[in-house]
Amino acid sequence: MFSTLTPTRLRSIVLTVSFLTWTLFKVNAQQPQPYPRTTGYFAVLQPIGSWNRHGFTDSFSDIHFIGFPFGMNILKSDNFGISFEVVPSIRTEHGISKVNSVLFHPGAMFRFKHGFTFIGRAAFETNGRFGLTPVVNQVLVKGKHANMYVAMPFPIRFGNDLPASIGTGVQVGIGF
Repeated sequence: MFSTLTPTRLRSIVLTVSFLTWTLFKVNAQQPQPYPRTTGYFAVLQPIGSWNRHGFTDSFSDIHFIGFPFGMNILKSDNFGISFEVVPSIRTEHGISKVNSVLFHPGAMFRFKHGFTFIGRAAFETNGRFGLTPVVNQVLVKGKHANMYVAMPFPIRFGNDLPASIGTGVQVGIGF
């Protein structure tokens, strides 16, 4: 159907999926479950860029990346939980789109008042990179069964015969 997945077409798909997901989970209220409690989420991740010893590389020039994080959280209390995340990434370059890598991203969640969460994640990418990803997360809209959130990850990566790097991005998602 799509011979090439342009950034404009990809953004349209992401917005449509996000809207449908949000609509799907906007349903009647239920009582909170006791702990431990399991939750899930789906998001769209737009990398902004990364820095290494050669300088800054943005994610909007010749090569475009986008990721689709999804995962499961096991909440032990109002303040702590663990998270298991998988992030397939699509790379578009010279009009060709392909899955670039899949990131396995387990971590510990530290939840604070007013919807703030800090997540410290280990990172294992199928492209040979590994490292850590500190993530700052904020709930924007708290629904009856679903929450809309924004997160800012700061991936620190090593390996695969490439220089160490640190990056950032913006992640918008639905937690349910």
